[in-house]
Amino acid sequence: MSTPPSFLDDNQIERLSSLLEQRAVPFKGLNLEALDGFLSALVVAPVPAPPDQWQPQVWGGQPPRWNNEDEALQVQNLLMGHWNMCAARARFEGEDLPDHLAPLMWLPEDPEQAEEALDESELDVGRDWAMGFFTAVMLHEAEWDTWLDEHAWIEEIFDLLDQLASGERIDPENPEAPPARVSYRERLDICMELPAMLADLNHHRVDALTPRVPIRRDAEPGRNDDCPCGSGKKYKKCCGLN
Repeated sequence: MSTPPSFLDDNQIERLSSLLEQRAVPFKGLNLEALDGFLSALVVAPVPAPPDQWQPQVWGGQPPRWNNEDEALQVQNLLMGHWNMCAARARFEGEDLPDHLAPLMWLPEDPEQAEEALDESELDVGRDWAMGFFTAVMLHEAEWDTWLDEHAWIEEIFDLLDQLASGERIDPENPEAPPARVSYRERLDICMELPAMLADLNHHRVDALTPRVPIRRDAEPGRNDDCPCGSGKKYKKCCGLN
């Protein structure tokens, strides 16, 4: 079996995108942008997700029948290569994220420079990415809920992702008021922060999964026990004085 790549090149990304459009999207599966959000959530999740749990979700519930084992292996390597890239993105430390680790999402031409005004539906940048993220969250909803209950900063991340998914922002000071529409520029600002959000979640995941071994000190002898140094004196009259 060949080893999946550490990330997908442009040709591999195009191949995966085409496969998803043909074999996943018609069956309510994920497109490329949604897959990027989906895998990003999985690599920072509270608990690991084996491929046989998440891969059916990619295709809408049931993996396609491939023409032969070679094609099936190629598709598997594309998926796992993209998983590897999402994991590397979440682990990245630094300010300048390499281009090959950037989130995969569709961005329109600058609407302010367009000859004709773009329809609002064409400016929902990040929507599919956020929807893919939340699809993965549902696989381990209880574990994510525990994190959300314990950490307000994770809830803030989810609120921003919900703005991408819904296109609406609720005023926390007046939750009964009609929600405001999230503008194109606000969407871009949230998308720019996605790598940093994933890095924070990944740090938390690593900390949460790292066993905490308590420091154990050897029990000291009783005050009236013989001192372990061999002096023949009572501990309280010897080393216990220090």
